[in-house]
Formats: sequence, structure tokens, C-alpha cells
Amino acid sequence: MSVFALSRRTLIVAATVLAGLSGCATVSQPVSVADTIARTPSLSTLNSLVSKAGLTEALKGAGPFTVFAPSNDAFKAVPAKTLDELAANPEKLKAVLTFHVVPGKLAAADIKNSNVKSLNGAVLAVSKAGTFVTVENAAVTDADLLATNGVVHVVDTVLLPPAK
Repeated sequence: MSVFALSRRTLIVAATVLAGLSGCATVSQPVSVADTIARTPSLSTLNSLVSKAGLTEALKGAGPFTVFAPSNDAFKAVPAKTLDELAANPEKLKAVLTFHVVPGKLAAADIKNSNVKSLNGAVLAVSKAGTFVTVENAAVTDADLLATNGVVHVVDTVLLPPAK
């Protein structure tokens, strides 16, 4: 076998391997907070409620926003009666959902033991111990899902704003 044939074969094998690796190494580009929620399977209930409340376009806006996003499991822990009431009252649903949103971008590393004002006007207590982050009585289970207009932190509890 000639050196040319061996080199050509080596190039073809190398090109094939690199093409295969490049398909594995694709990195998804950041998208808006709303799209990040929509793309995260464990947030499908939240995504549905954000849409029902008419908040999708707002969460695609300039921001920045920090969303403490309740997981599907968090919504399963809410009594059915409460969810039915929220579904029947768009303003109440919007108040609950905007209680989970803070203006500004707070990565987990930036969170300090303090109070932050949510988009619905109520105050949320946030705290951090080492890498463990909480908001009110909810634990952050998946932090720092980065978006073009903020960040999403998955939490294990649906937060209910104080009664006005």
C-alpha cells in the first residue's frame, strides 16, 4: 500500500471521527427565561400556567429576571382545590406566579441572606448556606439555568404570596 493511500485513509477516518464528535459537542444557545422554562421538562406545569396567565411575552422581555421556578413535583404537592381556584382566577394566578419572579439577575453565587422584592410587590426571604440556596420555605434543587434575559432556579415548593 502506498503512503498516499495510507494518508488518505487516515484523513478519512479522522474526518469521520471529528464529524461524529462535533455532533455530540453541540451546545444549546441561551434563550429567554420563558423559553428556558418551556425547554425544561421538569417545569412543564409552570410553563402551562405562565401561558395561561399571559406572562410568556413578559418573560421573553428585556429583563433581567430571576425566576424561582416550582418543579412539576412542587405543583403536585399543592392541593387540587387551590390549583383549581388559581386556574379559575387569572389575576390570582398571575399574583402567585409573579411572586416567584424577582427583577434583576441573581445567580446562586450572588444570593445573600436578605429580602428581595418580587414582581408582585411582596417580599421574599432568600438565603444561602454554602451552596444550599433557599427562597422562603423552598429549596433550590437546580440552580443557574442561564437565559439571555436572566436566570431560572428550580425550586421544590410553590410559594404563595401573603394575603393582601
